[in-house]
Amino acid sequence: MLEIRNIHKSFGSTPVLGGIDLDLDVNQGDVIAIIGPSGSGKTTLLRCLNYLEHADEGTMVFDQETFAMNKISKKDIARLRKKTAFVFQSYNLFANKTALKNVTEGLIVGRKMPKEQAREIAMKALEKVGLADRSDAYPAQLSGGQQQRVAIARAIAAQPEIIYFDEPTSALDPELTGEVLSVMRSLANEGMTMIVVTHEMSFAKNVSNKVILMENGRIVEQGPSKEFFANPKEERTKAFLQSFDQQ
Repeated sequence: MLEIRNIHKSFGSTPVLGGIDLDLDVNQGDVIAIIGPSGSGKTTLLRCLNYLEHADEGTMVFDQETFAMNKISKKDIARLRKKTAFVFQSYNLFANKTALKNVTEGLIVGRKMPKEQAREIAMKALEKVGLADRSDAYPAQLSGGQQQRVAIARAIAAQPEIIYFDEPTSALDPELTGEVLSVMRSLANEGMTMIVVTHEMSFAKNVSNKVILMENGRIVEQGPSKEFFANPKEERTKAFLQSFDQQ
């Protein structure tokens, strides 16, 4: 479904991704958690996958079609984005639009969908995240957790093959974090393919089926979640996991 090979990215003279091949294989229904210390390149990797950043080199194979990570047409980016959705750390909602209109906007404007059809899909998506009764609320009238759930509804409504999540709970307090993770768990149970950059070790351990540990723009270790947490191979992985156990 999705493969990434040999991805490198620098900002100016500072390398953020690279030095080694960054190999990633994603199959339908996978929930992949990308963990690691702050500044390890996790968000940059995710943004490169959706061409929000352009990598300096590397290739992507999506649905058996190969794309260069550093040189791609706007038309191909648009095609790829129709198959994916992105949930941002900071929600990225339109402040002047209701929850419903935040969800329908991309369908009507981006996908030229008739308004009634878009509304029907959007309401189903809001219902799925437990916010059908707040469809007329504006972002300022919603809690941070509710705003993030609207952002997830917007992603679901696009009916993507993969949803990318960039630390979706990092701006939330523990109670609100729980409600967002609960929605993500439901999506995982329904077979939605997700790549999630997260600091939530419980999610990585109990919901994801693959885990990748990154540091300094490289993969330290990756593998099936159960094996990764029960029997880490690398000393750096052991130290990283122990630091969470002690918190």
